[in-house]
Amino acid sequence: MTWTSSQQDVYRFLEDRFACAQACAECARMCVLRAGVLDPGGTAEAERYRRTGIMCAEVCDATCRALTEETGRDAAALRVQLEWCRTVCLDCARVFDARPGAEPSAAACRACAAACTDFTAALG
Repeated sequence: MTWTSSQQDVYRFLEDRFACAQACAECARMCVLRAGVLDPGGTAEAERYRRTGIMCAEVCDATCRALTEETGRDAAALRVQLEWCRTVCLDCARVFDARPGAEPSAAACRACAAACTDFTAALG
């Protein structure tokens, strides 16, 4: 089977969508794990990390659902969701950067932000 340019564009679009959904799911998982590692009765700083991780996980989860479920969203609504996710992930990565041992979580957040950027570009 020979792929036409338009078929290749659709295939790439679906690949980018799937990669973004996977990155969101992984980021959510890492953020929840990171939040669970922190001492729940700890300092205000620890509570900030926990809240940031949980918020990032929730935004990533919502974005993953938006990418994988047929919700009838138009491209403009999807762009807003992707930008929100990208922004929250980058903020969370910065917060995790300040926490020793949180490097894998920060990396997952950055990978998710990059996937959101890539998929937004694929939307055209």
